[in-house]
Amino acid sequence: MIFIIFIYGLLFGSFFNVAGLRIPLKQSIVRPGSACPHCGKKLSIIELMPVVSYLILGGKCRFCKGRISAIYPAMEFLTGCLFVFAFIHYGWTFELVIACTLISLFIIITVSDITYMLIPNKVLLTFTFIFLFERLIEPLHPWWDSLIGATVGFGLLLLIAIVSKGAMGGGDIKLFAVLGLALGTKVVLLSFFLATLIGAIAGGIGMMLGTVKKGEAIPFGPFIAAGTLLAYFYHEEILQWYFSFL
Repeated sequence: MIFIIFIYGLLFGSFFNVAGLRIPLKQSIVRPGSACPHCGKKLSIIELMPVVSYLILGGKCRFCKGRISAIYPAMEFLTGCLFVFAFIHYGWTFELVIACTLISLFIIITVSDITYMLIPNKVLLTFTFIFLFERLIEPLHPWWDSLIGATVGFGLLLLIAIVSKGAMGGGDIKLFAVLGLALGTKVVLLSFFLATLIGAIAGGIGMMLGTVKKGEAIPFGPFIAAGTLLAYFYHEEILQWYFSFL
């Protein structure tokens, strides 16, 4: 079962790559079919197998030998691993559906943010309706924590954006409103703290290595994804560990 879920994760990850690259450009995620970004040659089934095709072809187009970005297999493999992790964590419960929805959102916005420094409104709006439906079936306790979480997530990021004069992008602000709706107040606050911590550590390492310049904007979406998933899966353990020091 784990292997089957992993394969489904690879397939969904391939689709999320397409969504993350096309939606910001207002392109259809269905047509035309995938093609080489260099020569425009339409890809066959052999070249569309998640991860496997990239490895077989050595990360290059079969026709023009142009280099294909490693983000494609990385996001496919990551989706498969996260789907499996969610299954191991939640088993056959409805929370597994919510977990996979959250993972799906993060893969799409990570691809989009890394590529364009943009989190598309269309993606956020779509997942807002999905989370609303899912939380009607599996509500938080209390149910109104979703409403408070959305308000707190949006308000906190908006306040930081105003005080810092634009350090937070509009996409990040709206994303935390969606996350608050899905996860509630406690988890969304913890996710922001962890995302900021991870982002600061990654930025500091990047500056030491010379890959990031001081004052240079970097996509915050991937750090939000990492921090939120940590908070979502392990918030109880993290909070217990924190309060043990008080």
